[in-house]
Amino acid sequence: MPERTMNLTERQQHILRLIVSDYIQQGEPIGSKRLVEQHRLPVSPATVRNEMAVLEEAGYLMQPHTSAGRVPTEEGYRYFVEKLMGETTLSPAEQLMIQHQFHQARLELDQWMRLSAAVLAHTTHSASLVTAPKVSRCELKHLELISIHDHVALLILVLKEGTIKQQILNLETPHTQDELRTLSHRLTDLWAGCGVNAIRATAATMTGLPAQVAAVVIETMQRLNARQLTDLYHDGLLHLLETELPQGEVLERIIRILEERTIVDQLVGQVLNRQGVQIIIGGEGRWEDLSQISVILSRYGVEDGASGALGVVGPLRMPYERAVSIVQYMSGLMSRLIGELYSP
Repeated sequence: MPERTMNLTERQQHILRLIVSDYIQQGEPIGSKRLVEQHRLPVSPATVRNEMAVLEEAGYLMQPHTSAGRVPTEEGYRYFVEKLMGETTLSPAEQLMIQHQFHQARLELDQWMRLSAAVLAHTTHSASLVTAPKVSRCELKHLELISIHDHVALLILVLKEGTIKQQILNLETPHTQDELRTLSHRLTDLWAGCGVNAIRATAATMTGLPAQVAAVVIETMQRLNARQLTDLYHDGLLHLLETELPQGEVLERIIRILEERTIVDQLVGQVLNRQGVQIIIGGEGRWEDLSQISVILSRYGVEDGASGALGVVGPLRMPYERAVSIVQYMSGLMSRLIGELYSP
């Protein structure tokens, strides 16, 4: 494995950046003559070939065929991402278009997740993944009781993480809608922002319908707190069919990674404990199944509150600068939306 701390000269860095960028865009081995002509480099093709040979010996480039140009290795992509990649942002027009899509969507967490996955996949032409936000413990935002018949009511629970649960209650005595509305407001005022333990403590002295509602609320929140995994949304697998993958098994592994979730859950667990966009190239020596695959992920959500992860998965030949800018923007947008769910 090459030394990731190897010092490259300014010219070597420039040549490596051009080769990685051109190969990502064109998908063909990059030769010295074309590099000099296309970018009007102030050196000869022979000089560029010598520098390419140094980069190949260092492990950043490889020559797929004897007479072909060079292509980046996993380590070459990694060096590019860590040291050479520029920062880009989405254009105001793209930001406005994405905001408009979310403005049209209903105020539902499931809709946001599906739309996020679709936007990420469409704008990066890669496979996307989004995990629903999860909190360490559920907290109630508000509840509503709606009369269906004299002895039947619908209980709607809205949790701070955005989860909405509904359950039919069979009432021992008839209640009017006005009575149910009054009780809804009283219990919401009492329990808003509370977890299971706090609700259980206040419910100990309750009787009748309030006690019945409390029992359902406590059981529902306990069940949600016991969840280990959140829902995973993904999109864009068809985009990968249009990509020149280095080998057919790469697409199969990407599909398996998204379906089986073992690696995804490990990556998400890592991302949730870090700030900013995380780029995993070729498995980083930890995940063999990620060989020839790149993953760009970012945490989104509320600090010390509900949080999830979103990003894209694709081959090593991925437009990293654009993908990172889109993931960053979507992370910020989703964080603001989740923050609104947490607002009083």
